[in-house]
Amino acid sequence: MSLVKHVGTIGGLTMVSRVAGMAREMIFARVLGANEVTDAWFQAFIIPNVFRRLFAEGAFSAAFVPMFSKKLHGEGGLEAARSFSDDVLSVFLPVLLALTALFELAMPGVIWLLADKPVNPAEFDYSVAFARIMFPYILLISVVTLLTGMLNSVSRFAPGASFPIILNLVLIAALLGAEALFTSQAAVEEVGLAIALAVPVAGLAQLAWLYFWARRAGFRPHIRRPRLTPEVKRLGIIALPAAIGGGAYQINTLLQVYFLNQLEGSAVSWMNYADRLNQLPLGIIGIALSTAILPTLSRFIGGDNHEGAVRVQSDAIELGMLLTLPATVALAVCGIPFVTMIFQGGRFDLADAAATGQVLAALVLGLPAYVLVKVLVPNFYARSDTRTPVYAALVALLLFVGFNVVMLDTMGAVGVALASALGAWLNAAYLYVVMVHRGYYRGSWALLGRLARQLLAALAMGLALWQANGLLAGYYSAGLFERLFALLVLVIASVVVYFGVAYLIGAVDRQRLATLTTKKA
Repeated sequence: MSLVKHVGTIGGLTMVSRVAGMAREMIFARVLGANEVTDAWFQAFIIPNVFRRLFAEGAFSAAFVPMFSKKLHGEGGLEAARSFSDDVLSVFLPVLLALTALFELAMPGVIWLLADKPVNPAEFDYSVAFARIMFPYILLISVVTLLTGMLNSVSRFAPGASFPIILNLVLIAALLGAEALFTSQAAVEEVGLAIALAVPVAGLAQLAWLYFWARRAGFRPHIRRPRLTPEVKRLGIIALPAAIGGGAYQINTLLQVYFLNQLEGSAVSWMNYADRLNQLPLGIIGIALSTAILPTLSRFIGGDNHEGAVRVQSDAIELGMLLTLPATVALAVCGIPFVTMIFQGGRFDLADAAATGQVLAALVLGLPAYVLVKVLVPNFYARSDTRTPVYAALVALLLFVGFNVVMLDTMGAVGVALASALGAWLNAAYLYVVMVHRGYYRGSWALLGRLARQLLAALAMGLALWQANGLLAGYYSAGLFERLFALLVLVIASVVVYFGVAYLIGAVDRQRLATLTTKKA
């Protein structure tokens, strides 16, 4: 199957998940708005997600997928792969149980550290309660990640790409149900508790979904007495640097909450709603590409096929930027209109929309860099090099902290978003320089020329959107159909102008793009 088909499968299902997530946030904004309860809920939800990305999706996938693939396609075949995954699960699960118990006990201290200032006692209590309810989600989703890694190793990407949809659907159902039950203005905290309880329920549903597909693929995970086999030890040795590297990203997330907590207003909520729009293209493009190319790069690099690895890397960069650059420009130019059309209503007013839109316009400046990091890091992981991404992430983290220390008081939440964007660009630049220095990969001048023309096409699209903004201003906060009309006009204008200009100026290698859909990656 070609790279485009792999990315299409993952990206298509991820898009469904992101759209469902967008619907969830739209309902969330209208039901709960931006206030101390929503700040507490989002802050609490970040905590299990940080550890999910750190221990499960990040470090674990980086180490597990190449090792499992090697077992599966080696002499031992399916039986060796099954035994390895059972050993990993049997060690992994007790560690996760201990981590969950530790954080349940320490949660008041964790919330206090994230605030580091006098806080509203009610908001503090909400945060602790919400976080304690939601933290067991990490236990469930970590096992889901193991099953996803197994399926990805045999190029069955759909189940792993589709399980986030379940979380969004469960949370939407919980929001609608809680809103119907708790109708008074004073019942916002009851709604928050109800949707907090829905998070571990969704985790159970996700686990059941992945277990079903793992069984269908011939895998039958079993829990047995934990054994630190040589393979499990090697997994830990490889995963530890990846966890530290991922830790830099996740420390960045926690520090982001810390800095936002120093500001007046509902900065945590504004950043969450802005990041929801930012994550839409990042998830559809960056994560899909990263997931799709890791097994292929592992195979090419393991077989000393340098030319094949370079081709896959170039394809991923070109395809990623082709789709990311227009999304970046559109969200930067139309940040406030998009936020107003999508989120404004109910308890989320026009002032909240304006503040969120300003944060979004700064945050998306780093979107191309985030996608580049996603498509460059697998080249290191495929070589069992999990240390280099650590150094890149730590350098970016230092820039993020330094910028916020200097600019937080003057730039507020927009400064926090801009610091994240600058850190992402530094991270991507570091990774690319190291790849060139070690001879892993060097982009061609032809690729650079196409990327420059893609940027020109995106800028032309941005000018068209700037003009359209003024014409449609009266529609953004009007009724549902007016908003849908304005959104449709902006999307159609973006697609027509960008891809029209890109085609005319040769921003895409037309022959290469045609072969990508049929030729194996």
